[in-house]
Amino acid sequence: MAIVVVVAGTWFGYSQLADSECTGSIALNLAAAPEISPAVTNAVNAWTKDGGNVNGTCVSVAVSEVASADVASAIAREHGVNLTGLGQAAGSIQVPDVWIPDSSTWQLRLRNEASGFQPSKVTSVAQSPLVVAIPQPIAQAQGLEGKKVALASLLAKQLGSADAAKFGIVNPARDASGLTALMAVGQALGAGKGAVEKQVQALTYLAKNRSELRDELLEQFPKSADEAALSESLGAAPLSEEDVISFNAKRPPVELSAVYLDGPSLPLDYPFTVLPQVVDGQKISAAQALLKRLSSSSFKNELAARGLRAPDGTYGSGFVAPVGAPAASPAITAAAGGGDSGGTAAAGIDAAAVGKVVGTWNATTQAGRVLAVFDVSGSMGDPVPTADNASKAQVTQAAARTGLSLFSDEWAVGVWAFSTNMNGKKPWKELIKITPLNTGRLQVAATIPQLNPKQDGNTGLYDTVLDAYNSSKSNWRPGKANSVLLFTDGENDNDDGISQEKLLAELKKAQDPTKPVRLVLIGIGDQVNEGELKAISKVVKGSGVFIAEDPTKITDIFLQAIGSRTGVE
Repeated sequence: MAIVVVVAGTWFGYSQLADSECTGSIALNLAAAPEISPAVTNAVNAWTKDGGNVNGTCVSVAVSEVASADVASAIAREHGVNLTGLGQAAGSIQVPDVWIPDSSTWQLRLRNEASGFQPSKVTSVAQSPLVVAIPQPIAQAQGLEGKKVALASLLAKQLGSADAAKFGIVNPARDASGLTALMAVGQALGAGKGAVEKQVQALTYLAKNRSELRDELLEQFPKSADEAALSESLGAAPLSEEDVISFNAKRPPVELSAVYLDGPSLPLDYPFTVLPQVVDGQKISAAQALLKRLSSSSFKNELAARGLRAPDGTYGSGFVAPVGAPAASPAITAAAGGGDSGGTAAAGIDAAAVGKVVGTWNATTQAGRVLAVFDVSGSMGDPVPTADNASKAQVTQAAARTGLSLFSDEWAVGVWAFSTNMNGKKPWKELIKITPLNTGRLQVAATIPQLNPKQDGNTGLYDTVLDAYNSSKSNWRPGKANSVLLFTDGENDNDDGISQEKLLAELKKAQDPTKPVRLVLIGIGDQVNEGELKAISKVVKGSGVFIAEDPTKITDIFLQAIGSRTGVE
């Protein structure tokens, strides 16, 4: 019998190859997010049995189930950068030929950090809308089942209630569901009066019950329907529809209802991505052929069996809608990253918008020490047409107030002003030393009105950069992000100061790997010497240059800087 099985198996394998009439092999390594990996594996196996080939050459696809954050870390490592909040990738995680993460936001973050990351193909192959997962008894009691709600309004109700249920989130720097949830909150709040305060309040509230991983957050939902368990456990969290479906499939003691969102939101869009290092024509053709297979109706049914939708939001046979889902398929935003460009996500979301969201989260929830250094040279008195001719200094002061309001009490902030001859021959003046905001927020805020232009003052940039870096290094604290954040609208102009050559040499000598200090240089307006700032930034590891050509965009640029590890190239 064993001989018969072996012979039969051998003949089956031979007949498959013979039927396909393919020879040789094109090897593709594909890494997929855990929830879509089984569907991709089944599709690949079926394609292989059908004789998957490219122009007569057999295609062999090795599918690996890898968390999206881990692959993103590995890609960042290959490009010599880090993504904020991810840390270093494990050495065992290798960069694949083809990657299917859970969201296009990973590509956008990588493109923002690494200029060499330019995928040749980014096309959505599946989708799962963002929902608010709520234990079924709570959803029923609040009348939320089968309804659409705005995430911001749902959060506002929780914030205004003394006995509100715990509202959690997965760390947005590590998880796409958390990141897209914050995007939905930000879009809902807009940029009007009071929007920043509301956003800070919402993020602070969410951070109280944050988890690093989705599985950790799911474990916080109640294990019993009794009142005590419901009140003590997690009561709501923005997750994907697939998360709710897979959670309920395990038949937990308390199932989750999926409350769908009203208003703009990004779904998880599972982009099929051919990575930049794939330059072999045969491999690219093999990837295109595989993509065609993953766009078929049979793959749509494979997705349905895993609780996932097709890229257009429809679903195949066998899809089990979560408890509380509307009777009809909910309207879902178009998939992100569709087509070949791989540049822009759905609803106008781009890399800068993603960086801004990550920066807002970091400022609001993380601990750091920053020395903020502001240019007060005479040119900062020039008017800004887009700000009703308010001066650049006034626009910068407004941005400083907004930035300060975003920083949590875990931060410590110091403030310098610089021009020329601010303190004898010194081009800078300390307005307040680095001070913990939990005790000194008002004192730090009191320095902002002092950031007025010095008439006929020039720009003592080089000396100020060096002294600020050394000051932050001498005040360095472990366990915190130590950085210098410098704003300037011009270029070095100080006859009594050091040369650029001297500055760069001294910065190189000053760096200490055991006490890293990040140098962030933000240019204001269109008169900034960007090349000069880049030359300085390149000397200090992990630093960056960010340019706000329109000074009214300083706050956005500031948040991008906080949410990024690098700057413009």
